[in-house]
Amino acid sequence: MNAPLADLFEPLLTKVFGGPPPIVFEFWDDSSLGSDGPGRLRFNGPDAIRRIMWSPDELGLARAYISGAVDIEGEMAVVLRTLQRSVGRDVRIARETIPEVIAVNRALGTFGRPLPPPEEEVVPRGMLHSLQRDRQAVSHHYDVGNDFYRLVLGPSMTYSCARFVDADTTLDDAQAAKHELICRKLGLDDWSQRQPPSGERPRLLDVGCGWGSMAIHAASNFDVDVVGITISQEQAELARQRVKEAEVDHRVEIRLQDYREVADGPYDAISSVGMAEHVGSKRMGEYFAGLYGLLPAGGRMLNHAIASVGGSKLGRRSFVNRYVFPDGELLDIGHTIGEMQGTGFEVRDVENLREHYAQTLRCWVGNLEDAWDEAVDLVGEPRARVWLLYMSGSVNGFDDFGLQLYQTLGVKLHDGGASDMPRTRIAWN
Repeated sequence: MNAPLADLFEPLLTKVFGGPPPIVFEFWDDSSLGSDGPGRLRFNGPDAIRRIMWSPDELGLARAYISGAVDIEGEMAVVLRTLQRSVGRDVRIARETIPEVIAVNRALGTFGRPLPPPEEEVVPRGMLHSLQRDRQAVSHHYDVGNDFYRLVLGPSMTYSCARFVDADTTLDDAQAAKHELICRKLGLDDWSQRQPPSGERPRLLDVGCGWGSMAIHAASNFDVDVVGITISQEQAELARQRVKEAEVDHRVEIRLQDYREVADGPYDAISSVGMAEHVGSKRMGEYFAGLYGLLPAGGRMLNHAIASVGGSKLGRRSFVNRYVFPDGELLDIGHTIGEMQGTGFEVRDVENLREHYAQTLRCWVGNLEDAWDEAVDLVGEPRARVWLLYMSGSVNGFDDFGLQLYQTLGVKLHDGGASDMPRTRIAWN
C-alpha cells in the first residue's frame, strides 16, 4: 500500500478518542497523527497491530509494549493517564469500531493467528491460594534477581510504601520513617512500661519480611527479638546476609516459611507489610485468626496493605495479574477491618498513606529509568519494560484514588477489655 499508515488508522483512532488522539501515534513508515501532547506511541511493525487486535484491551497493549512491538515515549505515567482519561472505560467503543478494525486488518494483512505472549507472562497452576500456588506466584514476582531489586528500590531494599515526613525526605529516609512508625504503633518503644521485666526481650513476628529491612530496623532501634518470614528463596538468602552485615543476627532470625506454618508463638507484636495482597479475600479470616492466635493479651498487630474501594481481584486478563502479581487481591478497608474484628482484634487505628505511595513509586520509576541499561543487562529488556509499565501505571492508581494504602492496627484485648493502648497517637509521630 502506498498511502501513509496514519491515513489508514485515522478513522479508527478518531472514533476511539472521539476526535484527534490526545498524543502522537507514530507508525513504522514514520507517518503520524494526533496531538503534540505529553508523549507518543510508536508502532514498530504489524506485530503491534496483531497483538492489539487479538486482545483489544490493556493486556494486548501490554503485550505489544513488553515485546517491543510498541514503544512509549515521554513520561510513562503521564502518557498512560492521558490515554485512560481520553478513552475511559466505555465498553461500547470495542463494538462501535468493528468496521474500522476490519478495514485496518484487511489493509495490513494482520488477520493471522495470534502471536504467543511474551515469556514473562504467567498463569499459576493449582488451587487458588494453596501453599504450592502461592509459592509459584511469589517466586514469579520476587525471584527475579536481588541486584535488580536493589537497583529499583535503592539501598533500603524496602518494597512497600514509604513515609515522606516532608518535601525534602529522601527515599531511604522515608522508608526508615515508615519502619519507625510501625514500630511505635506496635508499642516497641514503651514495652518496658507495659510489661513487668522478665529478663526476656519481646518478640516481633514480621510476616512477609522481604529483604529484612523492617526486621533490621526493629532489632537495631528497639529492644526486641525478631523473626522474619518469607516464601521467596532469594529474599530469604539476601535478608540473612543483610541481617549479618547489620550485626543484628543475634536478634533476628529469617525463615523460609509461610504464615500458615508459624507455630512457635507467642509473639508480642506482629507486623505484616505488603503481604495481605497475596492472601486472598476468602482466606483473610483464616489469616487474621492465625496471627491472633500467636499473640498474648495486649499484643498488637499492624497490617500494611494496598486497598481499593469495594475491593478487587486482579482480572485474569489484566496486565498486573499476568505479569506482576498473579492471584493478587485488593480488599476494601471495611472488609479488612471486619475480618480483623471478626477474629477477635479490636481495631484501634487506621491510616491512609495513599499520597506517600504515589511518591514512593515515582522514586522507584526514577531509579529504574536512571539505570535502564544496567536493568536490561540484569533481567532483559522485556522484564524491565514490565516493571516500568507496572510502576508508572500504579502512580496513577494512587494519584486518582483508585488505590489506597492503609495501615490498620489491631490489639488483642485482655479479659475485661483492657487494651494497654496509649491514650493518644502523639508518641507515634
